[in-house]
Amino acid sequence: MSMRHRPKSEREQLELFRALPGDLAPRDAQDLMAYPFFSLAKSHRTAPIDFRSGNVAIRVEAVPDHGMATIWDADILIWAASQIVEARDAGLRTSRLMAATPYEILTFIGRGTSLRDYQRLKAALDRLQSTTVATSLRQPAERRMHRFSWINEWTERADGHGRLGGVELIVPDWFYRAVLDDALVLTIDRAYFKLTGGLERWLYRLVRKHGGRQRFGWRFDFHHLHLKSGSLSPFKRFAFELRDIIRRQPLPGYALFIEVEITGRTLLAFEPAACGKPVEALVLSGTGTTVPSGTRRSCYREPQSTLSVEQESGIRALNLESNQESNSSVEGPGKTKPRQHGRSHRNGQPERTAFRKAASADPHAIEELPFLAKPGGAS
Repeated sequence: MSMRHRPKSEREQLELFRALPGDLAPRDAQDLMAYPFFSLAKSHRTAPIDFRSGNVAIRVEAVPDHGMATIWDADILIWAASQIVEARDAGLRTSRLMAATPYEILTFIGRGTSLRDYQRLKAALDRLQSTTVATSLRQPAERRMHRFSWINEWTERADGHGRLGGVELIVPDWFYRAVLDDALVLTIDRAYFKLTGGLERWLYRLVRKHGGRQRFGWRFDFHHLHLKSGSLSPFKRFAFELRDIIRRQPLPGYALFIEVEITGRTLLAFEPAACGKPVEALVLSGTGTTVPSGTRRSCYREPQSTLSVEQESGIRALNLESNQESNSSVEGPGKTKPRQHGRSHRNGQPERTAFRKAASADPHAIEELPFLAKPGGAS
């Protein structure tokens, strides 16, 4: 009589990957940076995210017991991506089944290591496992949706005092394949983990993804940002919080500006921060270019109180390749064309005020456009 063999579980089919020691560079998956996959609030959210733009469709659902995975929970996925990329680059075998101590995860993402922090880590893992995602991103066939959870399963080992002694988790194949693809992963600033607001965390990831380290930054329409964030806040509240972020300048490595077109449309503009350093969270009124002895030259620029009108000048070719689905404007039914925007300069220098007025009056201006290179080879 032949015995029927029990099929192997997913865990039994995967080789265990143990977390690498050391201070690894934090890396993030571009798809997670560009689209609304997480709740931006720490409050319990069960309302789904339902996002559609062009051929991209995303639906994120949560269960009442745990609520939706938050953008703070996504730090665990940043840790996982960083581990996988570091191991791959070192020629080591990687796996979707990962093992680490809670201490290793918590210290990497800039958290404490108290009993409360361990309990929060467990709650974050539960939300990541119970949140379900359906998306058309990176699917070979049109209208095909890939469904998964951020963590397929996770197990814990506890010590005699009830503290987590170790964690094993399985990341989904959709995420794992994205991380192994060099073109779909970006290194992020470690200061990201110090950002306390959900909106500013989401905005940094979006800016880092679309602008990268491009010298002249990009523009985003406020309404488009609201749609792309998946936020439950009304647009007016969202715009208020966005303006407050622009006032505080908390994003590491990037300076933010407001541009207002002649048509009245408000744009968020950004570019790499002055001096190549992160812009501090608070820009003090009256801050000058000199600072006390013993410190470096200030990168602060005090916002001016009035709007300045930009004049278009020499234009170079647009850089559209990193965000093709948004870098077009409608011209008649079913037609799109790339738009060209220039930047204003006074005496060969770019405007550096916190509030600027764009010259474009085109009502069909696109939601996201890269800034253009300065004319005449100006640096």
